[in-house]
Amino acid sequence: MHWLYLGIAIVFEVAFIFGARAAKGFTKLWPSVFSIACSAIVIYLLSLVMLDIDVAVAYTILIGGGTIGAIVFGRLFLRERVTPVRMTCFVFIVLGIAGLHMTVGA
Repeated sequence: MHWLYLGIAIVFEVAFIFGARAAKGFTKLWPSVFSIACSAIVIYLLSLVMLDIDVAVAYTILIGGGTIGAIVFGRLFLRERVTPVRMTCFVFIVLGIAGLHMTVGA
């Protein structure tokens, strides 16, 4: 169940990132409220995940997954640039997440 919680937390992490962008320095009320709510959900889900997964592993996967989500969302919806060097770095992030996933329970 902890992997499901972690996956949901990653989705809310990405929502938080783009809500914070839309909040424009937290000067826009509803995007700010949205971002704070998403952040609270992430914290709650992460606290549940850390009951079964080491803190360092759970947090690294959360942030790495959020990073990949931000990259994909940014590219698809905001037309942000993805250069070959950035893609190489993103691949290393994914490999690191996969490696950490394999260490859980080891």
